[in-house]
Amino acid sequence: MAGIYLHIPFCKQKCSYCDFHFSTTFEVYRSQMVDALCREIDLVQKDADFEGITSIETIYFGGGTPSILNKNELKQLLDAIHSQFDVNSTAEITLEANPDDISTESVNQWQELGINRLSIGIQSFRESDLRWMNRAHSVEEGLNCIHIAQAAGITNLSVDLIYGLPELTLNEWMDHVSRVIELGIQHVSAYCLTVEEKTSLHHMVSQQKIRPASDDEQHDQFLALVDTMEQNGYEQYEISNFAKAGFRAVHNSNYWKRIPYIGIGPSAHSFHLQKRRWNVANNRAYMKAIHEEKGWFEIEQLDNRATWNELLLTGLRTVEGVRLNELYELDAFTTEDEQQLASFAEQGWLSRNNECIALTKQGRLMADHIASSLFH
Repeated sequence: MAGIYLHIPFCKQKCSYCDFHFSTTFEVYRSQMVDALCREIDLVQKDADFEGITSIETIYFGGGTPSILNKNELKQLLDAIHSQFDVNSTAEITLEANPDDISTESVNQWQELGINRLSIGIQSFRESDLRWMNRAHSVEEGLNCIHIAQAAGITNLSVDLIYGLPELTLNEWMDHVSRVIELGIQHVSAYCLTVEEKTSLHHMVSQQKIRPASDDEQHDQFLALVDTMEQNGYEQYEISNFAKAGFRAVHNSNYWKRIPYIGIGPSAHSFHLQKRRWNVANNRAYMKAIHEEKGWFEIEQLDNRATWNELLLTGLRTVEGVRLNELYELDAFTTEDEQQLASFAEQGWLSRNNECIALTKQGRLMADHIASSLFH
């Protein structure tokens, strides 16, 4: 089994904190882009880099803002996938959607196409946050779109929230968390605000127009989130992801398990047979290269060192952790590694048994530091 990720590089407007690849001036070429995505689907099915991938378990429309696409455009893409691959009858098909794109009509259309999971970019239930973020929706629209999706019969619903926001108190953050719990949301992705360079947020922070949350504030909000979600029946199966029983995101879980996936669209990444490849992150360059059927991606063959680092970076984010036998098979375990693991365990950041190493609740606050300290 494998997954397909489609990067839809269109947005109505630019969020102040976002450094993903997208364009807000796309109307003149949106049909050409959809055609190019379909053409890439045809090309990768015949590509030796993806040899052996015939069955698809998950399809994920990400971006950008995939909910910008109309029903015919989404159908065109799904038809292209079905024409080239055997899509499992129970495949998880996710669409990332902004609240302002969600209506009873749009949800019904998505369901008719086979989309059975929505990931909604709520981000915050505080109006002032949505304004400086330059989000296109209001708090009321955010709440209403959840009710609309539920009333239309979407039973696998995920929402994104951001903690560590400027001036956001712990009580306000917990109010956001309580709202999604009370709404009966099956899955929650909660991310700490990161100030990325070349974003409007970075400019606002450098101009001291916004004060980012301190490390202590971020830690307090994260730990309160973890405790509250667990108390309300959500499993923290990955550092940023919480799910009711049976509602883990299959597509994203497969990333962390290093199950093959095909990335379609500008800036999209793929993984198969110890190879990673990534597409050019420029819309017009991508469309031109696809038309010429050459030069739209770069590729890397992963050696033992790169595989070791990836296993740690992805595996330590999950509740299952990293299987020790996978690390030992790389013939890369050193005395220094053993000492480092022992040190992290002594500090209460890491647990270890005969089969795996995994982070503790406190260790998850230090995930990137712990993984990078073990990199080769």
